[in-house]
Amino acid sequence: MVKDFNVAESEEDISAYAGYVGSSFMLGRSLTSILWGIMSDRYGRKPVIIIGVMTVVVFNTLFGLSTNLWMAISMRFFLGSLNGLLGPVKAYTTEIFIEEKQALGLSSVVAAWGVGLVIGPALGGYLAQPTLKYPHLFPKDSFWDKFPYFLPCFVISVFAFVVAIACIWLPETLHYHNGSKESNDNVEAAEVDSSEIKKDKSIFLNWPLMSSIIVYCVFSLHDIAYQEVFSLWAVSPRRLGGLNFTTNDVGNVMAISGFAMMIYQLALYPSLQKACGPVNLARITGALSIPLLQSYPFMTLLSGSTLYLVLNIASILRYLMFETISTGLFLLQNRAVEQHQRGAANGFAMTAMSAFKIIGPAGGGALLAWSQKRLSASFLPGTHVVFLVLNIVEGVGVILMFKPFLGEKKEKPMEQLQ
Repeated sequence: MVKDFNVAESEEDISAYAGYVGSSFMLGRSLTSILWGIMSDRYGRKPVIIIGVMTVVVFNTLFGLSTNLWMAISMRFFLGSLNGLLGPVKAYTTEIFIEEKQALGLSSVVAAWGVGLVIGPALGGYLAQPTLKYPHLFPKDSFWDKFPYFLPCFVISVFAFVVAIACIWLPETLHYHNGSKESNDNVEAAEVDSSEIKKDKSIFLNWPLMSSIIVYCVFSLHDIAYQEVFSLWAVSPRRLGGLNFTTNDVGNVMAISGFAMMIYQLALYPSLQKACGPVNLARITGALSIPLLQSYPFMTLLSGSTLYLVLNIASILRYLMFETISTGLFLLQNRAVEQHQRGAANGFAMTAMSAFKIIGPAGGGALLAWSQKRLSASFLPGTHVVFLVLNIVEGVGVILMFKPFLGEKKEKPMEQLQ
């Protein structure tokens, strides 16, 4: 899409401009997530979720109609600003499960993201530029030729509209009873009256919460930079150190990874975290993902079905490892606060994470563009330096997952948390 905007001076610069589009969404989300979290604590999870889904309908459609870089950046920024549903969704999921089943609940959220990972890239790969791929259905010089990226955006917007309608029947989990708030499913939990709420310390003084958010931010920075780098690296020509994949090829790889992630999150993760504990499991997977990621540049030595097989295996493992880490940190964050602070806590987590993710796409795209200009360097040529930088970020995150930095809530110690 950025290539078709004709703003890049050279092919190597496309990655940097694409990064700006990705960062604009995170910039918008970082500015408003706390506000959406507070609103979900005050007015309920359901209205914030519905508003968030409706913003996808509007601004995702307008993004598909973008005719220049600045319009694309603006639409992504507004979508990020007005879409505050992820924090309330995590709070909602925690509230509809008893504590022993919260790992399954948050795994379901991550699995739902995996569904998006299957559908989204596949739609983008197969439906973008329809006049080139399906000329018998979408003739040249038609509306679809003028807006070659509208079709996948429109399909997603239609789906989001159906979801928004379905959310009307979504039960609210935040209820008020004589000044207190409680989940309608966690009926065994003690009610929190308004005088007790006032005595609660600020979420900013809650070190178990803040430390888990900081670690989550580091891994989020790594994840968004990886996603940006992976897609751009895969479609880059061989002469620039890429794999020369088509958008369909990239969509297939990510779809397979997403499908594997769904199975893992729903069928395997709850048992693994129960056996190892979410923190220990996150530490192990974080350490193992470092050598995995550093093997990526060597895949350019492969070709054909061997390359496709190896890349799919590596991509699946990498996504499973990241989601293991993020789900464990989600559990720590939501267990570190009571319900009446959960929306604000998740909102702050989204703000901090989005602030880090602003850096990721722009930084990852710029780093890849720079690496493609130093293919003949004697030290870490080409993409070797890109994946080394990604691993340094991940290494910092792994270190921060150990004590004394990562704190735990002491009021309700969980079995095998450590």
